[in-house]
Amino acid sequence: MEDKRILYVSSEVVPYLAENEVSLMSYEVPKMINDQGGQIRIFMPRYGNINERRHQLHEVIRLSGMNLVVNDMDMPLIIKVASIPKERIQVYFIDNDEYFKRKATFTDEDGVLYPDNDERAIFFAKGVVETVKKLNWVPDIIHVHGWMAGMLPVYMKHYYKNEALFADTKIVTSVYNQSFDGNLNEEMLKKVLFDGVPEEDVKMLAEPNYTNILKASIAHSDAVIVSSENLSAELQAAVEESGKPFLPYVSKDKFAEAYTNFYKNQVL
Repeated sequence: MEDKRILYVSSEVVPYLAENEVSLMSYEVPKMINDQGGQIRIFMPRYGNINERRHQLHEVIRLSGMNLVVNDMDMPLIIKVASIPKERIQVYFIDNDEYFKRKATFTDEDGVLYPDNDERAIFFAKGVVETVKKLNWVPDIIHVHGWMAGMLPVYMKHYYKNEALFADTKIVTSVYNQSFDGNLNEEMLKKVLFDGVPEEDVKMLAEPNYTNILKASIAHSDAVIVSSENLSAELQAAVEESGKPFLPYVSKDKFAEAYTNFYKNQVL
């Protein structure tokens, strides 16, 4: 994978958030490609519970300052950056005071999903793409982890479909069992349609639950990786019926060779 450019877009990454299946693989996979001489960048949301001082986040003024439209509202984009200690891996944080200042990731202190999680996911997807455009950094592969990043493949295939920068970029989605209970905002579909996405391609978002967000992500990806050992039957079926190349689950101690071969032989 030497000199291949891979952009990792994730809901959660260690060491910035607690260890779980998504956050660990969102660190381990980029590290593996970095060790192979690949060029990698990681993007994640700058949640309010990330300790900026401890992790030495700082704002990148030249990348910040643009407004992104979400549901007909102008939302300022702030970009912060940090480096994972010892790994020489740069992590970019998508930030906005309205969406990401609160001191938790997806739910309030009572475990209730934030009502604007749908808009946060749309803002995150647009923020990643707009920042990569400003960096003028052309990824060979964009690899998506976690449901908060699940709108990125949808927006890449529709909203940004005419961007010459990404003409040859392939999108891979990792599918995990790590879900949430209930639905996101019932207006989510309307907000995505506002951005010119054809309803036929995202009609599953009429019920914006975890499984349907992942189904939308799978449908707009070029390849899929099953990243949880016990994936739900519905998601497993969605992967297998998608017609996309997919890599079945590989345990964490054996994933390096399997992922590399999948990237080289099924994606690129």
